[in-house]
Amino acid sequence: MSRVKSSKHSGSAAGRGIFGCAALLLFAFAATACSAQVAPAALTAKELANRVDQHYNQLRSLKANFSEQYEGLGMKRSDSGVMLLRKPGRMRWEYQSTPGKLFVLDGKYAWYYAPGDTQVQRIAASQLDDLRSPLRFLLGHTKIESELQNLTLSASGAGAYTLTGHPKGQQQRIAYLSLTVTAGGAITGILIEETDGAQTRFTFTGEEPNAAMPESAFHFTPPAGIPVVDALPPV
Repeated sequence: MSRVKSSKHSGSAAGRGIFGCAALLLFAFAATACSAQVAPAALTAKELANRVDQHYNQLRSLKANFSEQYEGLGMKRSDSGVMLLRKPGRMRWEYQSTPGKLFVLDGKYAWYYAPGDTQVQRIAASQLDDLRSPLRFLLGHTKIESELQNLTLSASGAGAYTLTGHPKGQQQRIAYLSLTVTAGGAITGILIEETDGAQTRFTFTGEEPNAAMPESAFHFTPPAGIPVVDALPPV
């Protein structure tokens, strides 16, 4: 994953990567239910990207289980939990594999904390958005074809496809990004390969479109006695 430097401390390895993770996350993780299946020969990269765009832009909220595997810089890490998305600008990643570990986007700030950390990391949501990151497509209006250069389509088995491209404006950090997508536009997996060889894989299951979510799910209160440090954007 991309690393994040805080203004005072480097933080834990997981903490350094979390904002980079959020900034790359799930380009237009948009989708849930599949529509009618289409034969591979009848589907182009542009057509499938448009299906993902259209399907996601109709959603008001989304709940899904996630698993995450990271390998790079001599480290291996696995996490899993539940993700909540709600427009406009709300996100919550609750890591059930590490109780108490959270990433929360409240519309103004992104917050990250894991038990045992000596600080809470915070970054302005606008700084993540300025990276032209997939984050803003998760929570706003997505247009995959205009954001992934050299977009290609290949069959990945079991009726799924792989869309692969190079995120604009992130060439120094991201080698390529691949989405595993159903014919109906549902993203079920993501692979992010960074230029240093690090890889992050996401898998999504049990998606619930337009799930009810309380506003309180997107509020974060730092634990008593733990300082808040403003982090710098992923580099």
